[in-house]
Amino acid sequence: MSSKKPLGIGVISLGWMGRLHARSYRSLPERFPELGIAPRLVAAADPIEEARANAVEDLGFERAYADYRELLADPEVEAVSICSPNFLHHEMAMAAIEAGKPFWIEKPMGVSARQSKEIAQAAEAAGLVSAVGFNYRHTPAIEYMRHLVRSGELGRITNVRVWFIADYNASPLGPLTWRASREKAGAGVVPDLMSHGADLAQYVVGRIASVSAATGIFITERPIPTKMGIGHSGFEIGDEVGPVENEDYVAMLVRFDDGTIGTMESSRVSVGPRAEYVVEVYGTQGSARWNFERLNELEVCVGIDGGPAHGYTRAMANPAWGQWHRYQPAIGTSMGFDDMKSIEAAQFIESIATGAQIAPSAADAWCAAEVDEAIVASAADGQWHEVARIDGATTFDR
Repeated sequence: MSSKKPLGIGVISLGWMGRLHARSYRSLPERFPELGIAPRLVAAADPIEEARANAVEDLGFERAYADYRELLADPEVEAVSICSPNFLHHEMAMAAIEAGKPFWIEKPMGVSARQSKEIAQAAEAAGLVSAVGFNYRHTPAIEYMRHLVRSGELGRITNVRVWFIADYNASPLGPLTWRASREKAGAGVVPDLMSHGADLAQYVVGRIASVSAATGIFITERPIPTKMGIGHSGFEIGDEVGPVENEDYVAMLVRFDDGTIGTMESSRVSVGPRAEYVVEVYGTQGSARWNFERLNELEVCVGIDGGPAHGYTRAMANPAWGQWHRYQPAIGTSMGFDDMKSIEAAQFIESIATGAQIAPSAADAWCAAEVDEAIVASAADGQWHEVARIDGATTFDR
């Protein structure tokens, strides 16, 4: 008999991310035994019958509902994951708050800064902890890069380069999904990918204060699906096409609160890069570079006069970096994307257990949404825009 305290979990929407949340919860007793908690997969909610059957038969949930409201009303569900498409996040998060359930929600938290603000403020007013899917923060190499910056080992940070370049929508035959709808997704690649880049920049360096941006729609129409899929796959298309309403690409200059300058770029249609998510930080005494496609490595150069061999050292993830020691026994053995989500799950559960906001918070998502809002406004009028300050309990600068 386990001595760990059970915690009833509900997961709303069982696409790729919902299934990953379920696996992440299941990993916690092994990876984070000191939490003393055994997440119990009480219920899933999904309108698709096949997904509900999969939840019980394969994922280990005790029951499944067609309506997420039934899940929130279930007295045995004590904490909730919200993994639905963006346009449902606000409705579901506000319902979770009304039900008094702490929630782990994927980003973007809403389709606008206003929606994100409402969620963050309501959660804080209700005294609920939250978690947001900024999983790249938890990469051990990023944690070490942050240490190099915040400890001053790189000197005064002068400039930052961030780009999140992907090809998941590079084919013009890719289906016209909700992601291309301004009503359902808000902006396009800005909240989808650039919000991750902005959060990482703020997590490593500090708050983004102002932006100057340009955006473009490079594939202006796409085929309308005749069969819907899950995530980015499983769709079938016909001959009819419809308009793409939001941007495929964004480029921008940013200024941070401390005067650091940054360049940032993101694309969902670039041919070649599969998931080239890069953060580079340059200081007066050194620099560091990370690429998600080699997420277990960090290039580091410390000092400005290292002699004939001066340059970057390729450092491998190791027990001194973040939570790496929980996952691998030897340097050179890799962690993966799913591991970062299990770290996120652990931070969510620890936040619930302690009452302290440890995981990236709803306020962090609101802060990222304000960056997104400033980007869209700048792209529209060609001017620099200040990023609105928020009054929520963010975690990126702790």
